[in-house]
Amino acid sequence: MDSIGDTSLLLGSEDVPPVLEHNAQGASLFLLTCDHYGRAIPRSLGDLGLPASELARHIAWDPGIAGVADALSKHLGAHLIAQRYSRLVIDCNRPPDAISSIPRISEATVIPGNEGLARDAAELRRRAVFDPYHRRIGEVIDRRLRDGVPTVLVSLHSFTSVYAGIARPWHIGTLYHRDTRLPPLLLKLLREEPDLVVGDNEPYAVSDETDYTIPVHGEARGLMNSGIEIRQDLIADQAGQKQWAERLARIFAEIEAALRAQGLLPV
Repeated sequence: MDSIGDTSLLLGSEDVPPVLEHNAQGASLFLLTCDHYGRAIPRSLGDLGLPASELARHIAWDPGIAGVADALSKHLGAHLIAQRYSRLVIDCNRPPDAISSIPRISEATVIPGNEGLARDAAELRRRAVFDPYHRRIGEVIDRRLRDGVPTVLVSLHSFTSVYAGIARPWHIGTLYHRDTRLPPLLLKLLREEPDLVVGDNEPYAVSDETDYTIPVHGEARGLMNSGIEIRQDLIADQAGQKQWAERLARIFAEIEAALRAQGLLPV
């Protein structure tokens, strides 16, 4: 038997499954993904040599976005597929062969549990955590396309308010690469919100080298798509998460109406 393929070597009976789903039967055209939803670490990996304070930071997950994703899924009746494990175990929005896939250093923090990692150990993490998540996204898109269900992929993330000592002014940003349909409309509607500073491919931009979910599941499949980044201080508590989910639900309803009016979706 191929021992590398035996995920029980990494995930035991007390570990949570890597994939979390809400509203799997949801009828919304929006398919939500959340690559950095959770910060679980397999018990077999301990704490990766890090104190709890580091594992609560952005280097381990996207703080606040889980609450937004859950509430937005409920508001829209949209299928949400999320990843429960920390990006420090393996980053599910990086190509597996990228250096940042299993980081030895994240920002200025050395990750002791990732230093000197053997190739088969890295492969085990990919098979146990990365592959099930992306396989599930692919299965859901396959089913929707087969059934003729219109699908718009939205990948949800959060970002730090300060990076490398520089304050980030944006409240929210849209991230995209090749799609020229959804991002301009999303930007237009966000910029009509009078209280928002909106980033156009800020604070990050999507690329084949630095991202996985949008290039592989959105662009390669020909789906309308966009990433969304919300600043973490705005969604640090349940009230903020609730407010942002309600705002985005309203905006996505406008987007759906506009796409139908433009003939980009069935009426």
